[in-house]
Amino acid sequence: MSEALSTTWDGLPISPEAPFGTTVVVYRQGEAGIEFLLLHRAHHGPEYEGEWAWTPPSGSRLPNEPVDECARRELWEEAGLSLPIQATELGQESWAIYYAQMTPDQEVKLLDPEHDRFEWVSLETALTRCLPDVVGQSVAKVARLLAGGFVATGV
Repeated sequence: MSEALSTTWDGLPISPEAPFGTTVVVYRQGEAGIEFLLLHRAHHGPEYEGEWAWTPPSGSRLPNEPVDECARRELWEEAGLSLPIQATELGQESWAIYYAQMTPDQEVKLLDPEHDRFEWVSLETALTRCLPDVVGQSVAKVARLLAGGFVATGV
């Protein structure tokens, strides 16, 4: 995310102060292990597989918006999910990384026109789909945190 950007793709203002946005890595326990939620961006059509085609729920922070609220808002706007989120120290000054566990009683519902579909994938698949590498690394960092057995209480 460049500090030079002042609006989102759809014209909303972006916070002039870091962090400029958040990523929420959503995971669940699947039959073959932990699976991660990826959303496909609709900007370049349903067949597009290049940079920024697949991402976890994420987006820019509005001016004066608390960082935790940005993470909750993006999770709701992009996936229709209201989950307890956990802040991490895995991001950078310019972009925060959170994670959340999907509960069996909730369903992903794409609520915004930014995305045309979603998939639950393994870490290996997430790393090949999430381009540029910085996007995939957000998922990889959370996977390492989860593998360490850290138990979060939620924010």
